[in-house]
Amino acid sequence: MSNKLKTNRDKVVKWSVMGKIHHPVGGGYRITHDGIPMVLPATGGISYNVRIGDSAFGWAGDHVEPGVSIRNENKDENAALMTFACIGNEAKIVSGEAAGEKGYVTGMHGGIDHVLICFEQSTLEKLTIDDKIMVKAYGQGLKLKDYPEIQLMSIDPDMFEKMNITEKDGKLQVPVVAVVPPYLMGSGIGSPSAYTGDYDIMTGDEAEIKRLGLDKLKFGDLVLLQDCDNSYGRGYLKGAVSVGVIVHSDCVKAGHGPGVTTIMVSKGSNIEAVIDENANIGKYVR
Repeated sequence: MSNKLKTNRDKVVKWSVMGKIHHPVGGGYRITHDGIPMVLPATGGISYNVRIGDSAFGWAGDHVEPGVSIRNENKDENAALMTFACIGNEAKIVSGEAAGEKGYVTGMHGGIDHVLICFEQSTLEKLTIDDKIMVKAYGQGLKLKDYPEIQLMSIDPDMFEKMNITEKDGKLQVPVVAVVPPYLMGSGIGSPSAYTGDYDIMTGDEAEIKRLGLDKLKFGDLVLLQDCDNSYGRGYLKGAVSVGVIVHSDCVKAGHGPGVTTIMVSKGSNIEAVIDENANIGKYVR
């Protein structure tokens, strides 16, 4: 189990960041990868019927975010929210009818710059746009004492310890739902930091996506990205390995698809995938 791995969690600072439920923005046509104009729900607001554990495919939407989407209009404050909120962090509603109820962070969506939160269905029904949500930001700075070459990012230490990671022959065996080849990674490549946001698995080649079994991905699934270096930005490096979480849905636009927020990176070959269809963050909060 990963709770046997030695970390510096006792030195990781837990502090507060906050955002408001962000009203959806924009509208009009989105042009699909095969040239068809469509009008679809997309990012922001409260998604009442899209949740962690649901399929990331098949929705009549584009970049759909499960649960609740929060952000700050002040760019500096939102940069802190996006950077220091970590997957698995406790999120507490602090205004409105649902004040006091709690959920957890499920990912960060770059570009629109939203932090995504999961709440129980009964809580969603009480929420309104602009309600404030406080996050106990805890995780950035987490390190593995015996594996200094592996970077951890954007993952709550409690959730990391529930990921059923094992050690074998000096390598970490990480349960993931699927392995993604580097040629499928698209929108977000070249971003200067992997400590915020996400990047997309391109799904324009539907036959390849089905061949690899990626059409079965769900919100919250863990995936391993081959030859993908997210150490100090997002790019290709032969032999590098990244592990991430599926945070938003498939997309109709070229170069886009389900988004991945990264949580582990190694430039070497000391992270290996163990295929487990149950490797989903929703399982680790129960």
